[in-house]
This record gives sequence, C-alpha cells and structure tokens, in this order.
Amino acid sequence: MSARAGQVARAFSPASVGNAAVGFDILGHAIAGVGDTVSVRRIEAPEVRISAIRGTTFALPLAAPDNTAGAALIALRDALALPFGFEVEIDKGIALGSGMGGSAASCVAALVAANALLDTPLPRAALYPFALTGEAVASGGRHGDNLGPMLLGGLVLSTADRLVPIPVPAAWHSLLVHPDAVLETRRARAALQGDYVLGEFVQQSAHLALVLCGCFNADAALVRAGLRDVLVEPRRASLIAGFAGARDAALAAGAMGASISGAGPSVFAWFEQREQALAAQAAVQGAFAEVGLPSQAWVSPLNAPGAQLL
Repeated sequence: MSARAGQVARAFSPASVGNAAVGFDILGHAIAGVGDTVSVRRIEAPEVRISAIRGTTFALPLAAPDNTAGAALIALRDALALPFGFEVEIDKGIALGSGMGGSAASCVAALVAANALLDTPLPRAALYPFALTGEAVASGGRHGDNLGPMLLGGLVLSTADRLVPIPVPAAWHSLLVHPDAVLETRRARAALQGDYVLGEFVQQSAHLALVLCGCFNADAALVRAGLRDVLVEPRRASLIAGFAGARDAALAAGAMGASISGAGPSVFAWFEQREQALAAQAAVQGAFAEVGLPSQAWVSPLNAPGAQLL
C-alpha cells in the first residue's frame, strides 16, 4: 500500500445563487451558512467509488459516472493519469431542485477534498474544468455560474474556460429565500425553449454591463439600474408559486434587485446593507406563506467564502 493510501480529506462547499438575474449560466455568487460536505479517501484501486450519500430522501446515483461528484473525480483522475483512486461520502446540506446549486456543491466539495490528497495539489481555479464535467451530469450542460463562486468565493464571472472574480463592497449582502418546493433544473431549462426578440438580448446585455460596472465601481445606482432579468425570468416565473410577491416584497424593502436563484424556486435579492436584508426577510418569506409554502432564508455577504477544507 502506498504511503498516502487511506488518507481522508473533507471539504465543504457553500450554496450559490446562479445566473444572478442578468448573467444566465455565467454569473453567480456564494451563499454563507448552507452547503454540502464531502469526504474523500485515497484508495489503491484506480477507480472512483461513491460509498454513501446522506441528507436526502431522494435517491441520488451511487454509480460514480452518474453522480456529479463521481464524474468530476473521474475527470480529474483521467486528466492527471493518477495511479490511485478515490472513495467518496457525500453529506447533502442543500435541498435538491432548490436553485441553490446543490449538484454543483457536491462536485466542488469532492474536488477540493480530492485535490488535498494529490501528491502535488492543483491551484483552485485548475479544478474548474473537472467541475464543469461533474455539473453536466445533473444539468445537461457545461455552465459554471454556480461552480465559479463555489471554487473562489464571492461574485464570479464564469466563462467556458476562465473564472473572473468580480469585486463587491463588503457591506453588500444578499437575501436568499428557499420555499418548500422543488423545481427540477431540466424542467426549468425546458421553459426557455422558443423564439426571442433581438431587443431583449440587447437590453439584457446592457443590464449585465450595468451590474458589472456597478460592482467594480461600488456604485449601487448602476446595479439598481441593471439588476433586472428581462430574458429568462419572464419564462420561468409561472413555474414558481409566490414568486412575483416575493420579488416585489424584496424590492419594496429597498433591494437593488431581486430575481430567481438559479433554476428556482428560490428567490434572491441584493441589498446595500446587511440590516436591510435582515429587515426584508419576513416580508419575502411572507409572500411564499401566502401561497401555502413555508420557507428557509439566509442573509449572506455577497463576497461570502468559497469551498473550504475541514
């Protein structure tokens, strides 16, 4: 047996807000206080095994190629031609179908833990291609809006081949509210089929530019002008009971903007101060309660930390 066989590493990956309203599949930010934890053991056998998945009543695949964490580690092994393998245990802390990046969190936590067991660990950003492979198992596409912020923390622009951290003022906070409902990612993506008007793309591009400029310049007025989804939200809103009321409650409480988190049904809002986000929480949760949905909520800095070794 090799000197390192049998060693175990554990990592936590936070949840995230994908799309961030105006950056479909490319912009997202981490959420403090909720996430997935993955334990990885280095084994002699040159394979990846998923030995346990806890924290969910829904049966997730134990076959490694069909599991986001397993597929990510297989990609890592293949790319580095590793002579050893990994055994994985997953503890889910993010509800499935919540729009909080649950599938992405499992593969990011697995990669961060496995990376610590390599003879020469890779830089954090170098794990991104393997995370894209893992995420594609669940979502059907290689998009990094959840993966980037989980790997690096904060607000991140995630393209096909690079991660770009976006600076935000330390005072800016998000409110994330998850109603007790499930919206499967593939169903939410199916709602986006059909024709679009060119002017909608122009307007959405302008909104994304305003938000990015606002973040780089710590200019909340620019963010307020841009943090509004005219492309995707209108096609998904009807899938989420209570969404309009929740969004409007956040805006009435002073949010810079509010929209669907990821594929939904969770709703997020950005605020200039933590106190504003905390004050808005009851009204946003109340909007879901009005349609019979209890909910959970988290208030988090926009520059929340990414995945961490435990």
